[in-house]
Formats: sequence, C-alpha cells, structure tokens
Amino acid sequence: MMKVLLLAASLWLCSLSIAEAEPCPDLLNYKMTKLRSSEQIDFCQAFQGKVILAVNTASNCGYTPQFKGLEALYQKYKDQGLVVVGFPSNDFNQEFAEAEKTANVCYINYGVTFPMLEKSQVKGAAANGFFQKLSKATGQAPAWNFHKYLIARNGTAVTAFSSEVTPEQLDAKIGALLSEK
Repeated sequence: MMKVLLLAASLWLCSLSIAEAEPCPDLLNYKMTKLRSSEQIDFCQAFQGKVILAVNTASNCGYTPQFKGLEALYQKYKDQGLVVVGFPSNDFNQEFAEAEKTANVCYINYGVTFPMLEKSQVKGAAANGFFQKLSKATGQAPAWNFHKYLIARNGTAVTAFSSEVTPEQLDAKIGALLSEK
C-alpha cells in the first residue's frame, strides 16, 4: 500500500512540473551552428526565459567596434539572464568568406565571449529562419550591419533597433526587461 501511495504521489508531482513547464515560444524554435564549430545551439534549450539581444554583424563595417559595447552588456547582465547572439552576415558585402577570419575579429580583436553563429543571410527571402521571424515580428528587416533585436523573456515581445543605436543606448531597456519576471 505504501509503495502505491509513493508512486501516486510521484506521478502527481511529475504532472505538476509538466503542467507548469512553459512551452517554447515559436520564435525560439530554431537551431543554428556556432561560428567555426560543428556544435548546434537549440534556441529553446539555450535561450528560453532569457532576454536576448540578437545582432547581425560584419567584420569590416564601420559599426564593427560595437562588438566592444555588446560584450560589455553581455558581461554586465549575463548572470541576470541576458544573452547576446551574433549573426555574421555578408548581406551588405562586409563579412569575410572564411569563418576563421570572422572568428579572429570577434574573439581576438574584440574579446567576444557571447555566442557567435555561422555566417548566414539576415534579410530577404533567403534570410535564416530566426531573422525571418524577427523581421515579421517587428516589421523591420536589417537595413545594415549591427541591426539589433531585443527580445523579452517571454520570447514574444520583440523590439528592433537600427545600426546607429549603440549597445550602450540599450542598457536601460535591457535592465528594465531583466527586472520583469
């Protein structure tokens, strides 16, 4: 009898945790390979419940120094739930063909520690699926490199920012999103 009661209690507790588990927002149903790696990132597993700053990047752009500010935001807020994700793209003809050169700019020149993904397209019909969803959610596709999308913890509220908006200008907005539960 005791075993039956324990089993019933265990099943009941499991059903509670399953019922309380948040379904992954559609925006995060996406996987992509990391820069210069074979490792894939499952966005639902890695980013669900976090504030996400997604940025299309390029190594040879006048905005490339924004990597410094992006890394500073990541370091400041990563323990509170921020993740910055870089999407190298040659859509504006300012990214290297070789992943090794892109990685050198990110990791060596700017000390980037946030996730950088493999080079992909970020605008138009050939854009990667994540950027297609971001463009649809905001009505804004990247017009240039270092276009930013700030995604709330719920994975549905998305705000777009042009290249001219610096990472430092997003500090207060990120702080506010992180304070929301």
